[in-house]
Amino acid sequence: RATKARVHLCRLSSAAGVELVRRAKAEGLPVTADVSINSLHLTDVDIGYFNPDMRLTPPLRQQADRDALRAALADGTIDALVSDHNPVAEDMKNLPFGEAEPGATGLELLLSLALRWGTDAGLPLAKTLARVTQAPVRVLGDAVGSLASSAGRLVEGGVADVCLFDAAAEWRVTPDQLASQGKHTPFAFAATGMALPGRVRATLVAGTVAYEAA
Repeated sequence: RATKARVHLCRLSSAAGVELVRRAKAEGLPVTADVSINSLHLTDVDIGYFNPDMRLTPPLRQQADRDALRAALADGTIDALVSDHNPVAEDMKNLPFGEAEPGATGLELLLSLALRWGTDAGLPLAKTLARVTQAPVRVLGDAVGSLASSAGRLVEGGVADVCLFDAAAEWRVTPDQLASQGKHTPFAFAATGMALPGRVRATLVAGTVAYEAA
């Protein structure tokens, strides 16, 4: 308010934080914010018997906080959903909860967890996907430079960064399903892994196939 500086707040995790951002936006202050897939779906109850896979930064909070975050992402108070991809090596995670390094692999889960949130919130697919495509581009603003005309959208002549996925297909989050060197994620807490929607079939980066499912 005093400096008129543009501020982006990363990984909101509490209802109190949501309310501060909502008030700031109501005043017209140049504030944006994001939330991680972890805080959007999990609570402190999921820590269970101090599972080190649940040791994250920011820490998991109460259900009221999670509910406020989910509602704020839906109504636009929170601008974007992020993976908070922070893989942790095996020897740094397989420790007692208080000694384990905070973090989890998240990039491969971003699409599926966005789809699950969108379904729970009753949002159209396009609006759900916008939280991980168009919205981050708006937050970045001029920082995307020459990509501004096509980043986060499909336009003729634009940069072909594309993810092709089957929204109806399910997959289970297990370590062997992850390509990341970090295999630890709080969403593999069950023996069979959490079932999630949206199986990626292929990704293209600048028009070149970077990944294609077998």
